[in-house]
Amino acid sequence: EVQLVESGGGSVQAGRSLRLSCAISGFTFDDYAIGWFRQAPGKEREGLTCTSVSDRRTDYANSASGRFTVSKDREKKMLYLQMDSLKPEDTAVYHCGILWIPDCDSRWAFGEYEYWGQGTQVAVSS
Repeated sequence: EVQLVESGGGSVQAGRSLRLSCAISGFTFDDYAIGWFRQAPGKEREGLTCTSVSDRRTDYANSASGRFTVSKDREKKMLYLQMDSLKPEDTAVYHCGILWIPDCDSRWAFGEYEYWGQGTQVAVSS
């Protein structure tokens, strides 16, 4: 059974950092494109990152570039999102997701992953 389980969210003040984790099971970690997206109340999904298999490149949305960093621990089957310099507009539920293809296509930018976890809440106060 495929499972993605996010953790690490919380409430922080603007300017602080959080590290989100995504525990992955049920499929081969390096076979599919994987990334993060978020959804704030009343807003559309926003894709944040996508990591392709073939070149292991990670694409970042403009809102994430320079502040957020993705990393993987292949042995532990974990995906991480290090978020620095958080802003109130980063408040959302954060999800990790999979595209059932090896390399990222345009869907990731809209958060249109094909499978995702239940998410972890991040709240940033000013």
